[in-house]
Amino acid sequence: MSELHDLSAVTQRRMLASGELRSLELVDHYLDRIAAKNDELRGFITVTTDAARERAEQLDTQRDAGDEAASDLHAAPLWGMPFGDKDLTDRAGVPTTYGSRAMVGYVPTETSATPLAMDAAGGVSLGKTNTPEFGFPSYTENLLEGGVARNPWDTSRGPGGSSGGAAVSVAAGLLPFAPGSDGGGSIRIPAAACGLVGLKPSRGRVPGGSGVDALAGLAVEGPIGRSIEDVALLLDGMIPRREDDRPRDQFALTAPGGERSYLESLHEPSRRLKIGWNTWSPWATDYEITLDDGAAGVLEDTVRLAERLGHTVERVEPRPFPEYVRAFRAIWQGGASAMPLDDATLAGIEPLTRWIIEEGRKLPARTVVEALRTLSGFERQIIADYDSYDVVLTPSLAMSPRPIGWYDTSDGNRNFIQQCQYTPYTSYLNVAGLPAITLPIAVDPLPWGVQAIGRPGTESTLLRFGRELERELQWQDRHPSTW
Repeated sequence: MSELHDLSAVTQRRMLASGELRSLELVDHYLDRIAAKNDELRGFITVTTDAARERAEQLDTQRDAGDEAASDLHAAPLWGMPFGDKDLTDRAGVPTTYGSRAMVGYVPTETSATPLAMDAAGGVSLGKTNTPEFGFPSYTENLLEGGVARNPWDTSRGPGGSSGGAAVSVAAGLLPFAPGSDGGGSIRIPAAACGLVGLKPSRGRVPGGSGVDALAGLAVEGPIGRSIEDVALLLDGMIPRREDDRPRDQFALTAPGGERSYLESLHEPSRRLKIGWNTWSPWATDYEITLDDGAAGVLEDTVRLAERLGHTVERVEPRPFPEYVRAFRAIWQGGASAMPLDDATLAGIEPLTRWIIEEGRKLPARTVVEALRTLSGFERQIIADYDSYDVVLTPSLAMSPRPIGWYDTSDGNRNFIQQCQYTPYTSYLNVAGLPAITLPIAVDPLPWGVQAIGRPGTESTLLRFGRELERELQWQDRHPSTW
């Protein structure tokens, strides 16, 4: 007989709606899973047991009193469902470390926008998921006590980052799904490394993490889950809705076909797509990018599967853009320069973080302005190059999940290059503001993913395409030995 964590998030939510399952029962189940496995995997950095149980009891009481939201998937899509806040977002009264020893003891008095939206959708936070220091690296090996997150498929390897703890928790069955944030691949990288689905929405799609207020519009928030349905459900819960069914935030995009829920959109008829594919990376102009045979093979298998499903598939090669590397580095460092850390605090943070911030503070304002202009031109070019395709496929990562300790933490420049070599296909989509989803195509013996890129606002297309592949490959039924 299946245990609760064996069931999909959508199944768990429907059981809550029918009254077959109570929120407190579900929350206690996941809290027990965290207690049993988190010391080894470090998916969570803070667990809020008492607050989570109190919240679940309140929801159960409301349902017992006849609250219709408990049974209405549209009005409260996350009703009674556990999740974890990434430890780069604030929740009032709960410590936020931002993955840094410099922030230990900080307890915010206000809650960030996306956690508020998920609360309003009926969710139950179980605590804070692990992240690298201030979210800068694409690996989750911070120097907090017990801060190194481990990949459930092979605990000698990392889960990637910066939403590493979120991916670990979902892959190991400590959560049914989890929100993440993505400024250069930080949802897609750990989802791919942990054999999960991870969606980076279009810029502006999720109001609480829209990217419109970020330098160059890079960082957005989105869902991580084991299946396409679970990711669609969580995405619905991350987007606040009004009674007239329009987004609350003026910067939110309107997806094609109106504002139907993403879960409902999966039931729309599939259509034949024009699909491009490539292994192109803007980082290859400056850095040596080597694609592992496993990553190349999985992409080739996915192209053949898409053709067998009736889609038109052809290679597409974006035009070169040699200015990308210098401009992106300037924005990455320039954005870090504004961190509110004085010299005394800088002395106590990790070497990579200190290097990024110090290099950023050396940059002239003109360099940052020119970099913004350059990346704006890159955005226009990539959107134009991909415009005739419904979906473009690339590898998710160039290599298998990296061993813990693989990155050079003493040399900031070398570390940055290593990150680009591991994740050469992700950051340029943050620059372009395009939606992109990583799909867990294979495990051999470590997970391998393929990234699918859409036009602006076409999350539903990516989800429906992913659902087609999922039906063929049944990746939602794969679990690591730590399960």
